[in-house]
Amino acid sequence: MTVSQGLPVRLNCTVEGLDSPDIHWMKDGAVIETLDEVFIQLDDRHWVSFLSLKSVERSDAGHYWCQTYDGRETEMSQQVWLTVEGVPFFTVEPKDLAVPPNASFQLFCEAVGPPEPVTIFWWREHTKVGGPVPSPSILNVTGVTQSTEFSCEARNIKGLAFSRPATIFIQALPAAPFNVTVTKLSSSNASVAWMPGADGRALIQSCTVQEELMVEGTRANLTSWDPQKDLIARVCASNAIGYGPWSRSLVVSSRDHAGRQGPPHSRTSWVPVVLGVLTALVTAAALALILLRKRRKETRFGQAFDSVVAGGEPAIHFRAARSFNRERPERIEATLDSLGISDELKDRLEDVLIPEQQFTLGRMLGKGEFGSVREAQLKQEDGSFVKVAVKMLKADIIASSDIEEFLKEAACMKEFDHPHVAKLVGVSLRSRAKGRLPIPMVILPFMKHGDLHAFLLASRVGENPFNLPLQTLIRFMVDIACGMEYLSSRNFIHRDLAARNCMLAEDMTVCVADFGLSRKIYSGDYYRQGCASKLPVKWLALESLADNLYTVYSDVWAFGVTMWEIMTRGQTPYAGIENAEIYNYLIGGNRLKQPPECTEDVYELMYQCWSADPKQRPSFTCLRMELETILGHLSVLSTSQDPLYINIGRAQEPAEGCSGELPGGDQPSGGAGDGSGMRAAEGTPSDYRYILSPGGLAEPSGQAEQQPESPVNEAQRLLQQGLLPHSSC
Repeated sequence: MTVSQGLPVRLNCTVEGLDSPDIHWMKDGAVIETLDEVFIQLDDRHWVSFLSLKSVERSDAGHYWCQTYDGRETEMSQQVWLTVEGVPFFTVEPKDLAVPPNASFQLFCEAVGPPEPVTIFWWREHTKVGGPVPSPSILNVTGVTQSTEFSCEARNIKGLAFSRPATIFIQALPAAPFNVTVTKLSSSNASVAWMPGADGRALIQSCTVQEELMVEGTRANLTSWDPQKDLIARVCASNAIGYGPWSRSLVVSSRDHAGRQGPPHSRTSWVPVVLGVLTALVTAAALALILLRKRRKETRFGQAFDSVVAGGEPAIHFRAARSFNRERPERIEATLDSLGISDELKDRLEDVLIPEQQFTLGRMLGKGEFGSVREAQLKQEDGSFVKVAVKMLKADIIASSDIEEFLKEAACMKEFDHPHVAKLVGVSLRSRAKGRLPIPMVILPFMKHGDLHAFLLASRVGENPFNLPLQTLIRFMVDIACGMEYLSSRNFIHRDLAARNCMLAEDMTVCVADFGLSRKIYSGDYYRQGCASKLPVKWLALESLADNLYTVYSDVWAFGVTMWEIMTRGQTPYAGIENAEIYNYLIGGNRLKQPPECTEDVYELMYQCWSADPKQRPSFTCLRMELETILGHLSVLSTSQDPLYINIGRAQEPAEGCSGELPGGDQPSGGAGDGSGMRAAEGTPSDYRYILSPGGLAEPSGQAEQQPESPVNEAQRLLQQGLLPHSSC
């Protein structure tokens, strides 16, 4: 592939015949660590992985392939060579020089493509020097009499680029030395030292002490000096241009010398004394540490000696400090007390702790930098099993601080009870051998369709794309607004609301999930981030970017971006704009553009969420009501134009705290939890792969008549017709 610099690139590969392959993207032999990787299961033992490069640079050029390990050998895909074309890139730029007046010199410049060829133009100040020459190029200059700037311009068919300006400085005579002092004085000789002045942009070659003594460096010894006479010394330096001026004269009178009790260097100095004391202290500390470690090693397994008895011989009575079982590795009891977390967090999790023996871990659903999500079977009190999702930290990076942050999310979820907010099933601890800390696990409901972003992406760029009606997209927004309305009513700010953190249940209801960054507001109406950490920049409000300030209003901003994600079916917001440029882009009045299929009323609503004044943004209650009204109008319009559109849901009572049924008779129903989202332990968005359960493929017509339609395909068929029953709050 040959791509112009700055454009996006998407690569994909498929794997068939494996139950749960671990697909890795490689570039020039190294594993690619990126957030822009999507991992989708198309059907049984059939997987596809996408790698997105949003704005390619020259460093992205190279060989790409993906590979997986099936337990016996590594399978590799075909390789793709990616060539990135752009304006010329400088490999050698002209450098600054210092030359004598009117002396000739050379400058070098080299630039490369692709595309080739590349031609070079030289500039002297603001004037071109000569015509175009092929790269690389050498410019011969006969000489200059004052400081002058040179640069080179490189061109190819993609455009032009300018090198750094190189300044040619004119060398001058060195300045006079200063701080001339006598460092050693005796009856027959003296030592003189000095500091050189400015070198005049040429290396100082020598220094001259008066009496024509030629030396190098900054010191000189004067011999055959008559101590009965005054000492007068001065110094000058020379470089390639010539000799500079003399320094100020140093005068040491004979009376000063006669009155000295000894030469300056013979006086007692406190520096050696201090160094000796410090050396002795360091030596003593090192010996004490060695003896302490030796003593600990001797008593590691118990006390070996009692006090000396009357006869003068020590009595040996070994008392074991702990017992050991050599038949199998010792295991730490998996309790909350063994995790090193705060007492407050232990108290909050005590009543939701589930023994490890009650569930069985299954296949991997997703993984990231800090942990993984696995399917599991949880045993109920009646002996039956229910499918759940288990989030766990990686074993090799666990520390008490990581565990604390990881379990805070579980404690946060424990307080939630709403059909559109993820519900905590429980917390468990996985014991480990060799005295290592247990692995904490958060148990959540299994969400068949994974996260909303992966579902939207599969509908647009999956191997078999499918249509999502506008009514369905608006229903997703209503569900999220209901969940956020509930959270805001309980004084919670989410801080990481995005499509990737919303989960799809089997009945296609959406739940707000992934509370790794959420915070409870106990007083006031805001939370201020105390330290610089990785944050979802493209979903953050202006005040969050500027002042690390988070409120319910900043969650509203993120909801507007989430609406945009839904309408674009999983596109990346602000594509082509780097994270570091987002703030300046927004402060300049720019916002996300209206998606092609987005109606004016929906875009107007999301645009209100991005008001620079937080108080001008709508509340989640207002957003929910407005979206329900839009959905009601769409339902009426669809019913009048399409006689096949019917509502097959039964009316139910609305959940407490919300307005009631959706216009058009949509029913509320249960369903909450987080089946595949993965959150970094530091409270930062991690690089987990998005997982979509089997589905998304239309059955062949012949098979559709011979066997019942799968639940996923049935859901897709209803989605495409706008008939799927859906819950409201």
